[in-house]
Amino acid sequence: MQLTDVLQNVILLQTFGNLEIEITNIQFDSRKVDSGSVFVATQGTSSDGHQFIETALEKGAVAIVCEKIPLSIKPEICYIQVSDSADALGQMASAWYDFPSSKLTLVGVTGTNGKTTIATLLYHLFKKLGHKSGLLSTVCNYIDDRVIEATHTTPDALNLNELLSEMVKAGCKYAFMEVSSHSIDQRRIAGLEFDGGIFTNITRDHIDYHLTFENYLKVKKRFFDDLPENAFALTNIDDKNGQVMLQNTKAKKFSYSLRAIADFKTKILEQGFDGMLLEINNIEVNVSFIGRFNASNLSAVYGTAVLLGQDNMEVLRIISSLHSVSGRFETLRSPSGYTAIVDYAHTPDALNNVIGTINQILQGNGRLITVVGCGGNRDKGKRPMMAREAVDGSWKAILTSDNPRFEEPQDIINDMLTGLDLIQKTKSLTIVDRREAIKTACALAQPGDIVLVAGKGHEDYQIIQGIKHHFDDREEVQKCFT
Repeated sequence: MQLTDVLQNVILLQTFGNLEIEITNIQFDSRKVDSGSVFVATQGTSSDGHQFIETALEKGAVAIVCEKIPLSIKPEICYIQVSDSADALGQMASAWYDFPSSKLTLVGVTGTNGKTTIATLLYHLFKKLGHKSGLLSTVCNYIDDRVIEATHTTPDALNLNELLSEMVKAGCKYAFMEVSSHSIDQRRIAGLEFDGGIFTNITRDHIDYHLTFENYLKVKKRFFDDLPENAFALTNIDDKNGQVMLQNTKAKKFSYSLRAIADFKTKILEQGFDGMLLEINNIEVNVSFIGRFNASNLSAVYGTAVLLGQDNMEVLRIISSLHSVSGRFETLRSPSGYTAIVDYAHTPDALNNVIGTINQILQGNGRLITVVGCGGNRDKGKRPMMAREAVDGSWKAILTSDNPRFEEPQDIINDMLTGLDLIQKTKSLTIVDRREAIKTACALAQPGDIVLVAGKGHEDYQIIQGIKHHFDDREEVQKCFT
């Protein structure tokens, strides 16, 4: 492919050298450059690709895309200056893979909580409706029935377009993907043609990256600002920022809600630990999901399917047969009569929602024991908030490790404890070893009690001093049953 072919949607500030050259691949990691590569120098969070331009040239790069032209340039090399290298990379990746997002119906889901559940349920729903579909999510990627391991919520631009291209080759008509705030800010999704966007909610998260909540909000909003006129934008108006997302979008605007008048309105008629009876747009449907947050997620799933032209009654029939996503309010029954729930809740709001749902169903008939921690090298401000949510809503809260990364686990727990007063501390235990914390919670549980293990959900690892160790909350809970 010629260099000019991949630059067709990139705004060029200036160029040096011949653009009419053949290239063998596109790379933004200099370690992967080989003969014939075009190297895109992007600004990363920990390094600047411009520092590796010479390395890329030594390894055989024939063209450089950058924001700052090097002081010394080689006459045989093509240099292209752009205002935003990351955006250019997205546009180039899309062109390299022959614009795959334009060849299927692509729907993105963004927000703090609920992205994985909504995207995954849409994938399973459309599969059951008879459509070949793809999924890009935190838990797993699917190319129709083929499973691809997920390493990021949203892959880098090259991997993203490669996966979408594979979906097109496999005959997929639809693709559903989580759109993280990092991927929006880092322009990984640049060049993609979305047919729809869904907003779930927004609460404190990723402040270590975005620095302020306002920045985080603006990044999420940018996704909807960039949607085209022929797309739809479906927002949760139960969230106070739901309407903010739609302020500047050119897309067709729709809403879903559990509390207000909306295009897609859901009510919870009955609920228990086995599921709920919902009323969605005046039609009753039994589902195997639990909690207001899941009722809201299902409202988004239903609304999206209808907006994509599916029959509403058939959609509801299939929704009634769907099951919870791995590690999202996943229920495990012990032989001795208590119930364990494994959930990915790792923000104060998500933890509050899960605990509130459990207590609403318990209605005082049983106790809640919560195991929770906070990740290392991430937003420290939410640590005391997480501890308060766990203690205030539980009979007993056990504070423990959750991916400490390069921090000392006890230091993280100490940060959590700063959010508790003396009375609250009497309702908590601190056990650094997560395995022992889960064992203790299960040992304390009596028939009718609930053990909530929060924070990791589907993850099957612990990161300790930068090393990934196998650890699965669900496996640890099952061991306690025997």
